[in-house]
Amino acid sequence: ELSRGGTLENQHFCSIAFVDTTGHLLAFAGDPEWTTFTRSTLKALQALPFLEGAGAEHFGFDTEQIALMCASHNGEERHAAIAERMLGQAGLGVGALRCGCHVPLRFSFFDQAPPQGQAFDARYNNCSGKHAGFLAYCVQHQLPLENYTELDHPLQLAVRREVARAMGVAAQSMPVGIDGCSAPNFAVPLSRLAYGYARLAQGAADPEFGASFSRLFDAMTTHPDVVSGTGRNDLALMRAGAGDWVSKVGADGVQVVASRSRAQAFAIKIIDANKPALYAATVETLEQLGWLNDTQRETLQPWRAQQLVNARGVLVGERRAVFDLQEAT
Repeated sequence: ELSRGGTLENQHFCSIAFVDTTGHLLAFAGDPEWTTFTRSTLKALQALPFLEGAGAEHFGFDTEQIALMCASHNGEERHAAIAERMLGQAGLGVGALRCGCHVPLRFSFFDQAPPQGQAFDARYNNCSGKHAGFLAYCVQHQLPLENYTELDHPLQLAVRREVARAMGVAAQSMPVGIDGCSAPNFAVPLSRLAYGYARLAQGAADPEFGASFSRLFDAMTTHPDVVSGTGRNDLALMRAGAGDWVSKVGADGVQVVASRSRAQAFAIKIIDANKPALYAATVETLEQLGWLNDTQRETLQPWRAQQLVNARGVLVGERRAVFDLQEAT
């Protein structure tokens, strides 16, 4: 809830699913089986065909490049350079990318205008790492490049198959949509999304994808600045987690956080996609689950944004979480 001058102004509704590595629902708020498009939370799982097929070894991709495959990055120069390096190692140029070009998130995310006259290409798209990985898979397996984002392309069929396995659902049961970067995206119940990330966080302990999950988790937690970028929520959460938490935000109010030491994960969907509400709900969930120590609580306090101030720094309202996680029976 957001209030202004003591009067309720806005309400943001959410659903949360908290599960373990067996997929057992431990706690929830709202509807834990709410079916939502996974958006960019899917990226780590979309990388499974590439890693399972020894693509990283084939092209010599390092941990930064694997992290960029999972990224919704800021389009900082470092991110663009990693994407370019991935393409080069696959023998390709930026023109092969089918993700399109947008103003880098380091500007648009923070409501800033890019420098006048500066031009950007698809390397700066927040999904360029995922697409560079897609293309590398196609090169390795001698698949067509020009239509790699089509749902019936062998790459996307492999992605759909491995994503479904990771989340424990039937591949054909997942509703399909087209994401902002033109790649297929899938909708699943929140509890299944959380389950996929609980497994990812377990790394080598996972019986199906152990080696791949281990590489993905290690890459994301070692390079959270590559996964997101300066001033971003995933960077703050993974740094606060000190190697134990993997976090991934998706567009339109989706976020997943998993803990390796606890073998647990939770997924959140903010129904109206409000970003500040999402971040506040995520930190409140961490609080209610008892995952926060005093240092982490202080570090993540700004993401709760409990006090609302205007451009002059005047306190004008407050934001507060009004949900309580319920223990599942």
